[in-house]
Amino acid sequence: MIGRIAVIGILVMALIAGIALYYLQVYAFYDEVSPVENGDVQVMSLVSGQSEPLLIEDFQGITSDSSPIRYRACFTSLQSQAMMTETYQTYEQAEPLVAPSWFGCFDADAIGEALETGEAIAFLGTKNIQYGIDRVIAVFADGRAVAWNQINACGEVVFDGDPTPEGCPTPPERLQ
Repeated sequence: MIGRIAVIGILVMALIAGIALYYLQVYAFYDEVSPVENGDVQVMSLVSGQSEPLLIEDFQGITSDSSPIRYRACFTSLQSQAMMTETYQTYEQAEPLVAPSWFGCFDADAIGEALETGEAIAFLGTKNIQYGIDRVIAVFADGRAVAWNQINACGEVVFDGDPTPEGCPTPPERLQ
């Protein structure tokens, strides 16, 4: 009898721990953001080489202090793809990262497929928004747009503990 009680107790504790772990991973550390809170939605100009605010509406965004690559946003771009390709820098290595299932407007698989087929075009939003992290913006032909943070080539090397490659900015002391 005592063995059954112990087994049931262990199973209940494991279930509680599993539910807590799931909640912490999927919901707890995300916060909703407005475009202004996160430095507006910006895109890198071909002419100036600086990030400029993008005209948008219907913004929904989430982020987390626990990781710089947890940022995701969905919005509508008021500028066409054609105008943007002539004005802003494209981003060739765009790989959308999976968002929590409850953030329904961001489907990484569909975005990745749209980037591969040319239905969507990726642009550099802000280079090194944090060291080694770029903000990427993908715009669909119908004006729908999404944004996420992605590790860039410099960050990939430095985060693995290797020396900073040539052409990359010096990393902050905490990464050296």
